[in-house]
Amino acid sequence: MKTNRIPFRALAALLLASGARPASAQTPVNPTQPWGSWLIGTVQLPGNEEHRWGGFAEAQARTNAVFRQYFYNELKTGVSFDIDRNFTVLLGGGRYATTDYRDRAAGPLNVERRLWQQVVLTQYSSRLKLEHRYRVEQRWFRFRNDSTDFRQRLRYRINAFYPLNRKTIGPGTLFLSAYDEIFLNPKGPVFERNRLYLGGGYQVNTHLTLQVGLVHQANYNLPTFRQGQFIPQITSAKRNVVIAVAYRLARKSATASEQLPSQQD
Repeated sequence: MKTNRIPFRALAALLLASGARPASAQTPVNPTQPWGSWLIGTVQLPGNEEHRWGGFAEAQARTNAVFRQYFYNELKTGVSFDIDRNFTVLLGGGRYATTDYRDRAAGPLNVERRLWQQVVLTQYSSRLKLEHRYRVEQRWFRFRNDSTDFRQRLRYRINAFYPLNRKTIGPGTLFLSAYDEIFLNPKGPVFERNRLYLGGGYQVNTHLTLQVGLVHQANYNLPTFRQGQFIPQITSAKRNVVIAVAYRLARKSATASEQLPSQQD
């Protein structure tokens, strides 16, 4: 009996080893992507108790690698109205263009035009500040082959700010910032994207605020059947360095109040 068991075990080990070789050569389901970068410049006109109307304009560039391999840009603007100090509504719109960084001369792969409606609720404690943002988006796409598409999306973001050297955020304040945002697609995948950010900033004066951070963005697709084969859900995740500069316009007659340095994206 002992002489029969030895060949069987050797054969099983050989089969396992031969099966492991091709599996290790396959492309992983969730390949690791290189670090990228986001560069954001914003001009804001915040509302307040005296002047409830406000707005913003923003330009953004993204690169596939850190500060190189440029492939994406955003141009957007919006008009806001402060219902009260803790409740703001906004109507925004923008243009979003994606190119192949290896062949930018060929033009955009797609151009998206977007309209959105937004509600922001804020909570102020003695030190910690919380912001809840709810957004509904309408998105029109035109692709390089002249095909078009329309999509809608729901977004929710919770953003926390914590000033380090004083209780409120104002000129001369160092602060920490973190947020998590989920993206929901009515057509699926319902849970389309998750975006997690951690960073810090400094409000130089009444007008200028600088922020630096890291954002981890994960995209999800739907499981599908293709040619009789089941393709599981694939998660595509990427980490980016974020550098944001915001310039706030101030009204001379406005009463000074704490303004949260929220990113518009």
